[in-house]
Amino acid sequence: MDRIFFTVGPTEVFPEVGNLYNEAFENKLFSISHRSKEFERIFQFTVSSLKELLGIPEDFYIFFISSATECMERVIENLVEKESFHFVNGYFAKRFYNISAQLKKNPKSAETAFGTGYDFGNVFVPDSSEIVCITQNETSTGVAIPTDMIYTLKNRYPDKLFVIDAVTSVPYTKFKFDLIDAAFFSVQKGFGMPPGLGVLIVNRKCIAKAQSLADRGFNTGSYNNFLKLALNADKSQTTITPNIPAIYVLGKICDRLCRTGIETIREEIKKRANLAYNFFDKHNSVRPFVKEKTWRSDTTIVLDVDGDTEKIMYKLAYNGLIVSEGYGEFKGRQIRIGNFPVHSAQDYLNLIYNFRKI
Repeated sequence: MDRIFFTVGPTEVFPEVGNLYNEAFENKLFSISHRSKEFERIFQFTVSSLKELLGIPEDFYIFFISSATECMERVIENLVEKESFHFVNGYFAKRFYNISAQLKKNPKSAETAFGTGYDFGNVFVPDSSEIVCITQNETSTGVAIPTDMIYTLKNRYPDKLFVIDAVTSVPYTKFKFDLIDAAFFSVQKGFGMPPGLGVLIVNRKCIAKAQSLADRGFNTGSYNNFLKLALNADKSQTTITPNIPAIYVLGKICDRLCRTGIETIREEIKKRANLAYNFFDKHNSVRPFVKEKTWRSDTTIVLDVDGDTEKIMYKLAYNGLIVSEGYGEFKGRQIRIGNFPVHSAQDYLNLIYNFRKI
């Protein structure tokens, strides 16, 4: 039986991904040097396609590294001298906080109960905090922070660097890059690709902060610090031998999404999310974990389950529908459903049809 993955990452891959990797293999892209002109053209195409798709300004850098978790570490190393500030509303936001603590950067936080939002009017970032770290769409809980709230906070603290964990946000969420300083994601969710590539987007203020720390003798990391990444990006290269086929495929996927039309894609995701929430709000035993609609993610739908979660997931899997289980303490109590560009309205109608039978 053919399976459809509604998992929240890795998720279903675009049908053409296999052909694109075969194309990369046939063109010997698994063997080329990352210092070659051929790779530079791949780098330039992918950067250009990403900037077009996401509306990233030309003067921003795009770095290709291993994962979103590595992005967190590089951000803390290169942008924090003494203290970071974190909005913690789920397990991945907590990971960002913990990485800062492990790097001994004295993180501070605003925490809220999982599944709920923030009262931003009553959140105060200390003067001593140099960066503000926000997980815009929390994969573990299905809470999404409206971007307007982030921009309002940035306007209150214009001198602080704002860093967005956009792992489950892009390409659906549209960001105003003049009001954020850095963002990062990995490719196995919204870009419908296999895992193995992290993408870090930073402005010139971030490079200047990394330079300031380095000039004063602070450790900003080794081979993948911002200064080395930027130096190589200026040459359309990477610091180390990267996942060249993944960079190649990402560029092709971005180009495909641009041709489809990003606003069309966003509208389709929103329609599917509304379809799902309208259904589950009325379900007897499976209900949205996030109660307030303002805070509900459209790309990660998290559901509380009365009864046997494993049994429900087994019945869905029997019909070829693969969903994610709850994360952390919610394992065995919740189901998570991904809603990304790779999915279709028919996929969601089929999923809901099968939930009706449970």
